[in-house]
Amino acid sequence: MFTLTQLASFVAVAEELHFGRAAERLRMTQPPLSRQIQLLEAELKVRLFDRTNRSVRLTPAGRAFLDEARRLLHQADHAALSARRVSAGEAGRIAVGFTAASAYASLGRLLDTARSALPDVEIVLREMVTRDQLRALTEGGIDLGLVRPPVAVPELEERPADREALLAAVPNGHPLAAGSGPLTLDAFDGRPLIMYSPVEARYFHELLVGLFRWAGVAPVYAQYLSQVHSILALVDGGWGLALVPEAAARLRYAGLTFRPLELPDPAPVELSLAWRRGNDNPALARLLEHL
Repeated sequence: MFTLTQLASFVAVAEELHFGRAAERLRMTQPPLSRQIQLLEAELKVRLFDRTNRSVRLTPAGRAFLDEARRLLHQADHAALSARRVSAGEAGRIAVGFTAASAYASLGRLLDTARSALPDVEIVLREMVTRDQLRALTEGGIDLGLVRPPVAVPELEERPADREALLAAVPNGHPLAAGSGPLTLDAFDGRPLIMYSPVEARYFHELLVGLFRWAGVAPVYAQYLSQVHSILALVDGGWGLALVPEAAARLRYAGLTFRPLELPDPAPVELSLAWRRGNDNPALARLLEHL
């Protein structure tokens, strides 16, 4: 098979129609250039040039081969450039896992950063609960996760990504919907509450259980759900109250009022970035530098 050196030699001679000028352009002497053309013609089993002491002309076969040779050289240059860009983290692909609640604010900021800093890196999104993200990270199914802490997996790295407040979601017209100041947790004692699932939404379940225990409050858990938008739909339907992350207010249910809460930690909802230690994806390393 012919080589890229032979193709480059052919294109130079075809464009210059002069072996001396082509050799100078390629920074080589004329005899090895002539040898490359001879080898190429022998490989193709056609004559590419008509040569005399005074002129060099392309044969019909040479004219047909010129466009293809240019295309092959362009593809080779593009392949080399792509490899270098992927190696430098300027191109490639990053698979990102995220929880449904993180999509309301944090995910958007991550995507804005990626689009601005690494416009040629493809971001592939996977919506998963934290438990499934941790498994996918260790198995290589995703590169980066937006997860709820703690990340108690030795193979994974973790760092804080975001914090936000909790808000009370109350139906319009409910007694707790009136007023503008923060509600205390006492306001939920004995009231029906749409609670997070202890399995699929373990982080939020344990967070609320801990807060209610700290306040000595016992709501009545009306339903257990895993997704914030489903919880808000039940609140909107009058099935109970709920505590949701602040960004969930962006869902803008017309029948709901969101009230601030008086808590020992004003921003108790945490989100972490997690990735597998030793992940060799250069684009991931570049994205982490910018986040």
